[in-house]
Amino acid sequence: MPTKIRLQRHGKKGEPFYHIVIADGRAPRDGKFIENIGTYNPLTIPADIKINVDRAVYWYMTGAQPTETVKAIFSYKGILYKVHLLKGVKKGAMTEEQADEKFEEWKQDKESRILGKIKDKELGKKNDLKKRLENEVKVNESKATELARKRAALKDAERAAKHAAETSADENIEEVAEVTEEAVELIVEEQTEAIADSPVEAADGSPAETPAETPAEETGTEEQTTAE
Repeated sequence: MPTKIRLQRHGKKGEPFYHIVIADGRAPRDGKFIENIGTYNPLTIPADIKINVDRAVYWYMTGAQPTETVKAIFSYKGILYKVHLLKGVKKGAMTEEQADEKFEEWKQDKESRILGKIKDKELGKKNDLKKRLENEVKVNESKATELARKRAALKDAERAAKHAAETSADENIEEVAEVTEEAVELIVEEQTEAIADSPVEAADGSPAETPAETPAEETGTEEQTTAE
């Protein structure tokens, strides 16, 4: 089997870290390898890739077959582009200096695009954070408004209850005053009747005699006898 360019896993569980190695195609994935040409950390953003470009180009041009992941890494780091340039040098389409110059231009452009994406991502995070803060402020303001409304409604209810209690107390006082006035009038009236019905005392303190009523007929008889 041909020589392979593949990833060899390292790192803790859930925290993968890979070495980019040249190994015999018959060797186990994490077994022996011929050469270590770089590292790959997929947990960082962007992924942290450190690779020896010249050795990667050498092995690729000598027939080593990269896995799909390694091929994507080679494309990302411009190794495939450099292989293309070197093939052009072999065909006489350009000089090696021209190929190196084009590769350096590609690298600078690639790095600037990566930096632009990083800045855009950071700006996006800041915008997202700003939006979340604005939404949180709006929610807090809404809650504060609702709380103020409830407190105002509670105060209105308390004032209404207090007014109702005061009004009820005033009505009770008026009713008590009316009842008391009626009671006083009744007592005065009863006392007045009692005084009117009691016998009048004489000047010496003895009860005065009440003259007896004389029947009308007897009075008339006495008058007649006296006349005779």
